[in-house]
Amino acid sequence: MKRLLLGLLGLLALPASAEIAVKDDTGQIVRLAAPARRIVSLAPHVTETLFAAGAGERMVSAVEYSDYPDAAKRLPRVGGYSKLDLEAIATLKPDLAVGWASGNSPAHIEKLRALGIPVYLVQPERIDDVAANLERYGELAGTGTVARVAAANFRNRLAALRKKYGAQPKVRVFYQIWKQPLTTVGGGQVITDAIRLCGGENVFADLKPLAPKISIEAVLAADPEVIIASGMGESRPEWVDDWRHWANITAVKRDNLFFIPPDLIQRHTPRLAEGAARLCEQLETARGRRPQ
Repeated sequence: MKRLLLGLLGLLALPASAEIAVKDDTGQIVRLAAPARRIVSLAPHVTETLFAAGAGERMVSAVEYSDYPDAAKRLPRVGGYSKLDLEAIATLKPDLAVGWASGNSPAHIEKLRALGIPVYLVQPERIDDVAANLERYGELAGTGTVARVAAANFRNRLAALRKKYGAQPKVRVFYQIWKQPLTTVGGGQVITDAIRLCGGENVFADLKPLAPKISIEAVLAADPEVIIASGMGESRPEWVDDWRHWANITAVKRDNLFFIPPDLIQRHTPRLAEGAARLCEQLETARGRRPQ
C-alpha cells in the first residue's frame, strides 16, 4: 500500500504535459506548454497543410485565399498574407500562429510576438520540406499520428516519381509564373526542385530571387525545350501561346507549351505531389517529341 501511495504521489508531481519545442525554418525555437488548440494560419499554403496534418479543427482563422480543403473556406479571415489584420488576430486569442517567412511582413510577425503569440515560420525550399512541415505541424497541434501518415504518403509518392523519372535524359525547362512582368522561378524555389525531381533543369536556376523578373530576350537566349505556365486559376492562361510568335524556340518548334494549375505546383502543400506528377508527365511527353 505504501509503495502504491508513493507511486500515485509521484504521478501527481509530474507536469500535466511536457513542453513542446519545435525549431522553425528560420532557426527559431517555438515553445508551447501544451499542444496548440487555437491556431491562426497566416498563409493559404499553411492552412492547407495544417488541415492535412490533422489540425483543421484546431484552427480559429486563416488569411484570404485559404480555399482548400472546403472546410478552410469557412474559417474567419484575418486579412491577407501580405497585410494581416493584427487586431482581429489578437481578438481571437490564439495560442499559435503559423506564418510564411518570405510572404508575411517581418514587422507584423514581430508585433504578434510582442503580443505574446508564439509564431512558427515556414520557408520550404525543397519539395521534401512539405513532409517535414506536416510532421512539425503534428507536433505543435498534438496530431502527430495523422501528420506522420500524411508525411509518409507524400514521401512515398515523391520516391515513386523520382525512381521513374529522375534518371531520364535532362529536359531544359522555362517555368513562367506570370506574363507582365515576365516572372519565373529561381534556383531556391520549390518548383525548381520539382523540375529536378522529374529529370528536368530550370534554365534560370542560377537566379537567386524566388520569383525573379526576366526579359523575353533572356528566354530566347536560354532556348528552353519546354515552357510550363501556371497563371491564376484552373484554366490555361492565353498568354502561354504568345510564345508561338517566336518560332525558333525549341519548345515552340516541338509544341511543348504546357500548363499546370497553380494550386498544384505553386503552393507548398501535399498537393505538390500531384503537381509534380503532371510536370513529370509533361517532360516525358517532351522527351518523346525529340527528333529520332
